[in-house]
Amino acid sequence: MYRKLLQSLFCFVLVLVVSAPSLSAAGKTVKVKVTLVSAQMVSNNHVGNEWWYGGYVNGQELDEGGSIVLNVSASGTVSLKAEAQEQDKYPDDGEAAASVKVASIGKGATKALNVTIVENRGRYSGNTAKWKFVFKVQKV
Repeated sequence: MYRKLLQSLFCFVLVLVVSAPSLSAAGKTVKVKVTLVSAQMVSNNHVGNEWWYGGYVNGQELDEGGSIVLNVSASGTVSLKAEAQEQDKYPDDGEAAASVKVASIGKGATKALNVTIVENRGRYSGNTAKWKFVFKVQKV
């Protein structure tokens, strides 16, 4: 009986010791700098030639070459989104999204998002244009 009680107590203490670092990290915030390094069209098979494009970090728009510094939970994530739209009477658009875990950033991380836009009308219907957005994520 005492042996089972000691085993249970030992297991409880072991769980506390193992989970303590993650519990302390949960309340800690980290400054994370995100830069939209580039947004460029990689290919365009007759989709259009007037474009709007944008990058987003945690829902906030970020211009190409621009940066934003966020306070993020050490156990949290940073959400990235890229969007491109061909501008005409019937706009064609595409988007891509990704999340980066703060714990995985280390000294810095680069994340590329590929966006495909499909022509939706006319004789080139079904053709695609492709964009590549590159984000740099680093702790500061």
